[in-house]
Amino acid sequence: MEKPYWGHFLHDILVDKGVPENWAVYLNVIILLVLGIVLVFLVDFVIWKILRKFSAGMAKRTKTNFDNFAVTNRLPRFLAHIFPLLLALELAPMVFYDFQYAENIAFKALNILGVLLALRIARSFFQTVRDYLKTLPRFKDKPIDSYIQVFMFFAWAAGIMTILAIVTGTDIWKFLTGLGAASAILLLIFRDTILGFVASIQVTINDMVRIGDWITFEKYGADGDVIEINLATVKVQNFDKTITTIPTYALISDSFKNWRGMQSSGGRRIKRAVIIKQQSIQFLTPDAIEELKQIELIRDYLDDRQRKIDLSNEEKGVDKSVLLNGRNMTNLGVLRKYIESYLESHSAINDDMILMTRQLEPTTQGIPLEIYAFSGDKRWQNYEYIMADIFDHVLAAVPYFDLEVFELPTSLKTSS
Repeated sequence: MEKPYWGHFLHDILVDKGVPENWAVYLNVIILLVLGIVLVFLVDFVIWKILRKFSAGMAKRTKTNFDNFAVTNRLPRFLAHIFPLLLALELAPMVFYDFQYAENIAFKALNILGVLLALRIARSFFQTVRDYLKTLPRFKDKPIDSYIQVFMFFAWAAGIMTILAIVTGTDIWKFLTGLGAASAILLLIFRDTILGFVASIQVTINDMVRIGDWITFEKYGADGDVIEINLATVKVQNFDKTITTIPTYALISDSFKNWRGMQSSGGRRIKRAVIIKQQSIQFLTPDAIEELKQIELIRDYLDDRQRKIDLSNEEKGVDKSVLLNGRNMTNLGVLRKYIESYLESHSAINDDMILMTRQLEPTTQGIPLEIYAFSGDKRWQNYEYIMADIFDHVLAAVPYFDLEVFELPTSLKTSS
């Protein structure tokens, strides 16, 4: 392309004034370079002032917060650099009129600055989008940071390859073709990034983890709420307020527990057993049954159950002089029924979900009598209080049925 004559205007004036030719060439380029830099910075300052005033006014007039976040992330400031950069590209042939090599270097430098500016604008824009989406209720639990990092990863990859192509003077497509031979090395270098990228997509598509979920990941010692999900890591704030960082790809390669299902359900499960000493289990005599009828929760049950058992034994002519003969009630069975009745009447238990008291397989310590129910209140502190209140009552009720709770022998002796 034909160079602008203005690039040689000062040179001609200096030569006419008697300045030697070689001096005139250097003075020409120095003066034009200084004037060009001053002009570029002046244009940058003026455009920034205009854009700042315009963006501030726009932010006040609009109802959305998007433009406010754009100002906070300095998006208008970076956009203001576009016009001075284009001006610098136009001025470069004029400034370096007599220095072809310096002109080529200047063009490469300005093009690299253009790529870096484009990356900075993209980063500021994505940060603005991220901050805005986090204010919307439907996006609060989504891994927005992970998406932004994916976009920026591709943007930086494209930017770096473009810069290398500019420096080497190679066409971008030829440059990409040449990178094919180094793909194995690149895969090794960016292994964690690629794994994190793939894992982030799978975690999002399968809705495995959201921000705010309570997860338990024993391998990494994590037990708390997810506070951040990005391309490489997932941050979990444990209940002791420590922070555990988990690789994102570990969420799809290892097993972890997500408590979201419990939190979104109607209750939180109570699953705990009391171990009953086997030697204390026995059949109930008529006198023992009459005594247990004083307990209101099982009075009707005992009346109905006793009537049916007596009728069955009479029809079969069972000899009840031996208590073992025929049908009988046991103190453990009656305790089990009492606990069920107690849970059904408990205001903190969700009656619409599974509720039962069951015997587990006998152990060397005794018979586990397990309570399986759901607390209506799922908050951790309240849940623990409800469960403790239930077992306080159950443990205190066991002796009323002539049963004993198993305890390991102790070396402590009562004082005489």
